[in-house]
Amino acid sequence: MMFRRGFTLVEIMVVVAVIALLATIALPAILRARITTNQAAAQANLKLISNGLETYAIANGTYPANPATLRAQVPPYLAKDYFASTYNGYNYIATLSGYVYSVVATPASANFGRTTYTISTGSVLTAFP
Repeated sequence: MMFRRGFTLVEIMVVVAVIALLATIALPAILRARITTNQAAAQANLKLISNGLETYAIANGTYPANPATLRAQVPPYLAKDYFASTYNGYNYIATLSGYVYSVVATPASANFGRTTYTISTGSVLTAFP
């Protein structure tokens, strides 16, 4: 009697082909989920930044001239520095003056997000594809 040990080349190739097919189907869905998650995080971060700016304005009468002021206060109005570098695939840029503000979140690349978001005075959030 002859005992089989291991798999034949054809069996291994079929398994590799099935795995490749499954990866081809799953990869776009995974990338879309990552982009959707980054976009939702960008909106949430803009709302946090806006809440910090509005709270600062209530306490001090005007908006800060620099976003770093929000972290320098005790207790801080923002727990994280969203403006220093890319955060969750988005870059944040603030335009602040005494009585108005605008914060823009732009994707670092198309792999991280496809929509640019802006939040302005009064916590008005807008999206630009």
